[in-house]
Amino acid sequence: MTGRRVLITGAARGIGAATARRLAQSGARLALAGLEPELLERVAADCGDAPLWECDVSDRVRVQEVVSSAAGALGGLDVVVANAGIAAQMPVVGGDVDVWDRTLAVNLQGVFNTLRAAGAHVAHPGGYALAVSSLAAAVHLPLLGPYCASKAAVEALADCMRSELRPTGARVGVAYFAEIDTDMTSRGFGTAAARHLTRGGLFSRVAPLDSAVDAVVHGIERRSRRVVAPGWVRWVLPGRMIAQRVVELGVRARVDEAVRLAREERAELTTSQPR
Repeated sequence: MTGRRVLITGAARGIGAATARRLAQSGARLALAGLEPELLERVAADCGDAPLWECDVSDRVRVQEVVSSAAGALGGLDVVVANAGIAAQMPVVGGDVDVWDRTLAVNLQGVFNTLRAAGAHVAHPGGYALAVSSLAAAVHLPLLGPYCASKAAVEALADCMRSELRPTGARVGVAYFAEIDTDMTSRGFGTAAARHLTRGGLFSRVAPLDSAVDAVVHGIERRSRRVVAPGWVRWVLPGRMIAQRVVELGVRARVDEAVRLAREERAELTTSQPR
């Protein structure tokens, strides 16, 4: 990783922040983008005073400015990690449509904006773009319609970009994470509806943050097509149609009450958004 020039979005907390710190320790040169300036400054300080930019990834003009500035500050880019993302529960029928709009704006439009802006910079032999999707792209839980739809679209977007960039020598990967020990997981699954539906983690246990960071760093080093954490996720992806049926059967007895609870409580997005 020594000397590799890496831009990470959503770098103020969670997987983005931990990955930045690990890459910096490995000798990479970091550029950071995120929404929370104070948290971002702490991460940047831990990464050798890496350059940073406050950035709402749903703002296409701002993303273009940040990517151009990051490439200028580092003298080019070798890697972009499109990591910024949010989540909140929302029943498809009767849910808060603002959750749908904002989730798609950040998770899908934001990744598109990031990959589009950074693509030309990483389009060289040794270049790599990693789009952070989720196991939710393959296995879909009730109340997570916006999140699942956005992450499935991110997977498709990255697959298309992979073929388009192949002639340049660059590679494109997709990250699939299950429940990782981050603020997104604790906030997203901290509602009454989610607790009722999953019994606090019916299908998996929350995996350590380091498992995701290890996977991302290893993926960047190898320019991997697929990055997974925890390890068992790699076995679910090929059998996603069977896994989906198992999920549906597993929550069937509790979904009616969970939807009722979700319609009654206002779930906040896992990351505060600019107005």
